[in-house]
Amino acid sequence: MWVTAQATSRFQRLGRYTPDSIRHPAKMLPAIARHAITTYTRPGDLVLDPMCGIGTTLVEAAHLSRDALGIEYEAEWARLAEANLRHAYTRGASGHASVLHADARRLPDALIRDHAGTVRLLLTSPPYGPTNHGRVRTAGYAGHTGKVDKQHHRYGADRDNLAYRPTEQLLDGFTDILHATRPLLAPGAIVAITARPWRRGGELIDLPSAVFAAGRAAGLTPVERCVALLARYEHHPADGERLIAHGSFFQLKNIRDARAFGRLDSLLVHEDVLVLSAPEEPEYNERGE
Repeated sequence: MWVTAQATSRFQRLGRYTPDSIRHPAKMLPAIARHAITTYTRPGDLVLDPMCGIGTTLVEAAHLSRDALGIEYEAEWARLAEANLRHAYTRGASGHASVLHADARRLPDALIRDHAGTVRLLLTSPPYGPTNHGRVRTAGYAGHTGKVDKQHHRYGADRDNLAYRPTEQLLDGFTDILHATRPLLAPGAIVAITARPWRRGGELIDLPSAVFAAGRAAGLTPVERCVALLARYEHHPADGERLIAHGSFFQLKNIRDARAFGRLDSLLVHEDVLVLSAPEEPEYNERGE
């Protein structure tokens, strides 16, 4: 179990990331990234995020004296990741990180040639269902009634972005990314992927299990399935220790809707971290072939 939500996501990013970072629809928790980087790498190691978004993996790696490489499909988020890195350097981050605007399913030959066999940790997260994206403003008491204004819920205008594709195509694309990045991994490198299930049209999408299947298809070996808390423990005089979830508007709404129809769903209080490893023996030469 990873204790990663003693503070809300807002306070984890406060002052550490640029204010514009709030615009990305699905950001990795900085505490999850820090825990993974601290656990699976040493100072000076290279960390890769092939779907880096606003650069959470890169920023946290740089603050921990690791080097990092990020690949981002959308130009807007690649620029924001670079801005967050510049901000991290002003706050004393000592690691070196860079961002490449590219499709991680088809990596440039030069990137593979320059970094083949050097990545010690690949840390990333595939996009979730679109109903889980963005932020909202609500009207009415406690937000239960009145108008709902949804904001910052789009990745961009390109419909080829995996976030907009049907679930099967999303998972196929994620498998392609794992295949494409394999030449960059050092022997025995760790691949850590954060994921959580979601519901689409009432159907549960078991993304964590699908991630393990994608990893196996890419030639990686599952190692462990960890629990990163999205809640904090709090002492209550009457109840003792209890778990206080940091549920988003969408998560709370989905639970209320399910219970209104008699389905006793519970609020998710964790995110799965699927940990896999690359083969111990080198499979590629310095050109990644």
